[in-house]
Amino acid sequence: MTDPTPLVTLAQLPAGSSPTGIVEAFSSAGPMAALVLASLVFLSVVSWAILLWKLLLIRRARSHSRKFLETFRNSKRFSEVSAATARVATSPLVGVFQAGYAEIDGQIRAAAEDQEAGADRGRYRIRSLAGVERTLRRAVTAEIHLLTRGSAFLATTAASAPFIGLFGTVWGIMRAFEDIGRTGSTSLVAVAPGIAEALVNTAAGLAAAIPALIGYNYLGGEFKRIRAQLDDFALEFLNLAERNFT
Repeated sequence: MTDPTPLVTLAQLPAGSSPTGIVEAFSSAGPMAALVLASLVFLSVVSWAILLWKLLLIRRARSHSRKFLETFRNSKRFSEVSAATARVATSPLVGVFQAGYAEIDGQIRAAAEDQEAGADRGRYRIRSLAGVERTLRRAVTAEIHLLTRGSAFLATTAASAPFIGLFGTVWGIMRAFEDIGRTGSTSLVAVAPGIAEALVNTAAGLAAAIPALIGYNYLGGEFKRIRAQLDDFALEFLNLAERNFT
């Protein structure tokens, strides 16, 4: 005995009886499917905005750092370097230099007040090289924190978007089975809306997660490179401070 319900194919569907695209497919979707898709779109848009912002910031910081190092290594006085920092303010090296320079200047002023007459009169001295080192370490940490601010959102998107999409997929499949139970038909017309929700949410979750994951890993490598550059510069600054002010 055969099922009297005829099988419906895509070619047999009348015009306008089934969704023809993503927008049309979700025009009849429930609020949960719309909420899931809107959440994924939000995560994707914000992730791309952060990624492009960080890439632009790193590009400018790399260019300004190169110019700053040229100025730093060609100058004979820290005051000359300090006067030139306004032109390369995007470089994180500038923040480290300014912190170290301020610490040295403060120690010299304090030492000058206690300086006694003798051979050392008129020569700049610092009281504690270790204090300068601690200041530079704090400045390096502060610059890295400032540079990496907001990038954790990429990791959040990469970790959560697939699961949000999976939730939308499960919800769409549940809706498809609900439609089958309500209509008693397994035709494409009955299950298409739920299946469309499931597939689109799956694709949207992956589309949000994959670029965020790649971008986060790339930025992580760039941040490590910048951290190493800051540490090297701090050591170079300490060497100059020890040579000239101790």
